[in-house]
Amino acid sequence: MEKADRTVPGILYSLSNLLGTEINDRRLEIPEGFGTGYCAGFVFSEHIRMLISNYELNKDLEVKNPDMDTARRYLFFKFQNIFPKKISPPVASQSTGTPSVLIGTSRVNTDDIIAIHTNTATINIEVDAAYLNRLFDSLTESTVLHSLLQNAQPLLFEQLVFPSLQKIANEILTESASGTFKLFFLRIKAEELVCRLLMELEKRQEKQVYSLNSLDIQVIYQVKEQILEHLEIPPSINTLAVNAGMSPTKLKRLFRQIFGNSIFSYYQTFRMKEAARLLKEEQLSVSEVGYQLGFTNLSHFTRVFREHTGMKPKQYSMDR
Repeated sequence: MEKADRTVPGILYSLSNLLGTEINDRRLEIPEGFGTGYCAGFVFSEHIRMLISNYELNKDLEVKNPDMDTARRYLFFKFQNIFPKKISPPVASQSTGTPSVLIGTSRVNTDDIIAIHTNTATINIEVDAAYLNRLFDSLTESTVLHSLLQNAQPLLFEQLVFPSLQKIANEILTESASGTFKLFFLRIKAEELVCRLLMELEKRQEKQVYSLNSLDIQVIYQVKEQILEHLEIPPSINTLAVNAGMSPTKLKRLFRQIFGNSIFSYYQTFRMKEAARLLKEEQLSVSEVGYQLGFTNLSHFTRVFREHTGMKPKQYSMDR
């Protein structure tokens, strides 16, 4: 039996054995009988590792993670909806959601929160919390960042992917570094992603961070989906709270903690993203977009759109 490569995560070997296929250059191609795509894994050191998954399976598979015990030390950074179209799985079921990163402690299982099933297109970076703590010269004053780095309670945060993060992710996915420099290159990029995300989390203003249980997280994500499914209707906190089975105070507190924004501001951000898409991709008129998204006053729509994009809707639609 071939000796295991210590730069390959144990989970990749487990998947290889289950599928009856080999790992080549830390990459496993999904056999045709099981689906399409690939899974690649990298152990950069005892402190940081990365798994790139981009596949479509014919059915769900249960894979035992041999690294589960050591995983308790790690924080995870799970990038989703970030694969460029040209290297995404050629399947209709692939998610077209907004690029984002789930950031959490080892006590939160993201796959229980956001169902992945047979289709997976993610970059998952895991970093030893103690290792990160040692990198900082002084203790951060940010409650959010301090709580995350302590890795002592179940916490989950979601951060939208901005262009500079997407650029680094693309470099990871399309890297052409030779075998000599491959691990070094990928580690630098992985740590750059983590650093930039920690910098964003430090900007959050929460003075207190609350432990999360899986039910609360599921409910908050259901609320998020309800908001995004009806962008033409401004959210009612009381209605959302009743549907969620939470008090309005708890709902607002946990929503802001996870997404870093109030419910209405989060809604308005995605409302303007959709407005931009309708203007650019669907080439609808300003009035059509405004009315479709629930604005009765087009001057108000113009003002809100400009606050979010820096441009008036008419100017944005002409800048093609």
